[in-house]
Amino acid sequence: NSPGTIDPDYRGELGVIMQNLGTESVTLKRGERIAQLVFARFETPDTEETDELSETDRGRGGFGSTGSR
Repeated sequence: NSPGTIDPDYRGELGVIMQNLGTESVTLKRGERIAQLVFARFETPDTEETDELSETDRGRGGFGSTGSR
């Protein structure tokens, strides 16, 4: 897991990883808004094993190949 990933069975407190890149100290007050939580759906797709794959327009093109002309 990376920072910001919360497992579905976790029940503890949440924390925020922060770093001050400035030269001056910053004081945070209780209740100050410093972070945002964004929910993202996580699904596990059904898979099907096969001995061969059909051909597609993309073929074996790798990263960036769909944007080339």
